[in-house]
Amino acid sequence: MGSALFRTKNIEQSIEDTEAPEHALKKSLSALDLTVFGVGVIIGTGIFVLTGKVAKENAGPAVALAFVAAGVVCALAALCYAEFASTVPVAGSAYTFSYASLGELPAWIIGWDLVLEFALGTAVVAVGWSGYIRSLLDNAGWHLPDYLSSREGASGFGFDILAAALVLVLTCILVVGMKLSARVTSIVVAIKVFVVLLVIVAGSFFITSSNYKPFVPPTQPQPAEGSLHAPLIQLLFGWAPANYGVMGIFTAASVVFFAFIGFDIVATAAEETRNPQRDMPRGILGSLLICTVLYVAVSVVVTGMQHYKSLSVDAPLADAFKAVGHPFYAGVISFGAAIGLTSVCMILLLGQTRVFFAMSRDGLLPRFFSRVHPRFRTPHRPTILLGVIIAIIAGFTSLSELAELVNIGTLFAFIVVAVSVIILRRTRPDLHRAFRTPWVPVVPVLSVCASLWLMLNLPAETWLRFAVWMVIGFVVYFFYGRTHSRLARGESLGSGGASAGTGAGAGPAS
Repeated sequence: MGSALFRTKNIEQSIEDTEAPEHALKKSLSALDLTVFGVGVIIGTGIFVLTGKVAKENAGPAVALAFVAAGVVCALAALCYAEFASTVPVAGSAYTFSYASLGELPAWIIGWDLVLEFALGTAVVAVGWSGYIRSLLDNAGWHLPDYLSSREGASGFGFDILAAALVLVLTCILVVGMKLSARVTSIVVAIKVFVVLLVIVAGSFFITSSNYKPFVPPTQPQPAEGSLHAPLIQLLFGWAPANYGVMGIFTAASVVFFAFIGFDIVATAAEETRNPQRDMPRGILGSLLICTVLYVAVSVVVTGMQHYKSLSVDAPLADAFKAVGHPFYAGVISFGAAIGLTSVCMILLLGQTRVFFAMSRDGLLPRFFSRVHPRFRTPHRPTILLGVIIAIIAGFTSLSELAELVNIGTLFAFIVVAVSVIILRRTRPDLHRAFRTPWVPVVPVLSVCASLWLMLNLPAETWLRFAVWMVIGFVVYFFYGRTHSRLARGESLGSGGASAGTGAGAGPAS
């Protein structure tokens, strides 16, 4: 049984599966489309909200260095993702990569993890988008009934109709096709980037140099906590985090990491890319570089416009312009934030449906969901199912405390991909790699260590919730996935029957 749990899926078979007519996705994306997707999902609540919160509470003006630190962690992971996505251009991202290197059970674990990460991420962003839209509607004198505006504060029944409606509309767009999704995203991203550049350019005229002093505020140790709200590293080793100072920068980095979540979703679209060997590395690395530069520039400008102790936590960019007497810019920024979150929500939903589709095609989830639409060539069944479920979650559930699960899930995926690169270099040195992660195993090992460090800085209760979700995943795998897996049955998508030598790989061919 032990060997069955770690059976690997031959890479050649994974690529061959993408050519089976009923399970083949349409290849329509270019490097520009991938870069737009990456920028579209990365620039979201992080740049519009976290900048002020982290500057005020953790790092002061040195929040710019925290963004750099978090960007380095993501860059290490991005180098590993770029090699895998260009070598194994198959839907599923980290799930597919781990299936080819670590085995079926680890692949299931990471796939189950990604389903949770993307589902909660989509719902949380949809709720945030709803809040911005309600604010804009209130300014225009239009007010939704309390029972349809939010779950919070509603007497009795409460349903966030705007959040649910957004998810359902985006679900329809994703069913119609990736190219339409790319076009919609391009328009939204253009608006969002314009707003970010507006902050940088316009805000630079209102910078006061005294606001940067001190750039790295003196260290302020935090009181020790013994509850589940404390970081896991504190409970395990007694290390208490500090705000401000050098250690405050790293504390802030573990928070602003939220702002970078999303570049890995580009890898889920590898199968729908026209030239994945060339375009996947460009899309992944390009989007991450663009967003890191924008993040650092925005944080420098905002902390120069207003002293970090006076920054707003809820809407720091807009409120900074209000503080210097320019409410017009504040309104434009609020509008851009609302528009920008639309693309974040859509691409998170896109990533989840592709992982679900890949797991279904491998038999670990019901094969019913692995059929593509005969006209649009999109995985319409999992897209509709997950869209409806997430719309309900976004409408009814308060997810503020669960948002950190998105973070821990992403970091866990980073670790799995980095380890997979090292293993596949040893087991399949013969594979053609259009992009090679430099300095293997040094870069993957650094990626693992950096990701693990940020995970240890997350609250213990986040680890507990994550463990519960993983236990549920183990139950589903052992009661369904293990026996229905195509590798367990020796099936091939192409022939519909047994396939000798292309299922569970053995030896170096695995």
